[in-house]
Amino acid sequence: SQLTTTGYTHIPSFLSPSQILTLRAAASTLTELARQGHWPHVRTVGKQFPPWPSPTPSSPLPIWGIQHLLHPSLPLSPEHKSSFTKIYFETSLLTLCTALVLPGVSTNPSDLVMELFNMLITPGTSPAPGDGGQDFELRWHRDAIPWSATTEEEEEMLGKPAYHTQYNIALYDDDSLVVVPGSHSQPRTEAERNTGAYSEDMPGASRVVLKAGDVVFYDNNILHRGVYKGGKERATLHGSVGHVGGSTARARNVLQHGIGGYVGECDFGCLDEGEREVAEGMRRRLFEMGKD
Repeated sequence: SQLTTTGYTHIPSFLSPSQILTLRAAASTLTELARQGHWPHVRTVGKQFPPWPSPTPSSPLPIWGIQHLLHPSLPLSPEHKSSFTKIYFETSLLTLCTALVLPGVSTNPSDLVMELFNMLITPGTSPAPGDGGQDFELRWHRDAIPWSATTEEEEEMLGKPAYHTQYNIALYDDDSLVVVPGSHSQPRTEAERNTGAYSEDMPGASRVVLKAGDVVFYDNNILHRGVYKGGKERATLHGSVGHVGGSTARARNVLQHGIGGYVGECDFGCLDEGEREVAEGMRRRLFEMGKD
């Protein structure tokens, strides 16, 4: 598959026009509340990795991401909260996850594990140019391998199965993700190691251009970075789904983000019977992995 060869696969028109409108409404409301300091679980401008400081209504902060879209305490109406829950457990999305969570290995829906669901937004305090929007860039990185790793260490870690799949679903046109195709399966070259952390001259780098409604799945150990424009409307759902084979190591990676504090209270009542059964199974497997 393309995910195996290049490290990412782009699927156009994944969302229907009605899904886009519904999710945009929920995303817009949540973004405004988070910018005003009414949701503490955010990614703040100027800081790439957690932990991020928590804003408050009396001390709001410029942000570029919103965490925990499945949190039961999300300050949204039941309708808006359910729109995030429904898309995370959407049968068509989980069918793709089942095929991609371990490329080349037969996987069943009963192997899937509930993981993270966040949103990447226009950086700053507002999406309007000159009105609080701030350009913000992430440095080149791999999500699960430190940049300080030697060639030998990279080779060893890249040879291990990831036991999860990661995706971005764009609610507006989005070309923020920059990747080096094929870099997910090999250690950095000398030229890649010598490229500046924020350089646009990384050898072989390519932008992933998404139209509203598109989804891209990508190996989180592909060399990549984000380049975000403060004046461009952005709301991109950023999620991951795991595989039971990841066991305690993968559970630890997921639970350290704080999902363990609320996953037991997530409300799946908005799902139909079949999807609710799948969701409960995915949650149960995360619990079991976490206890181990």
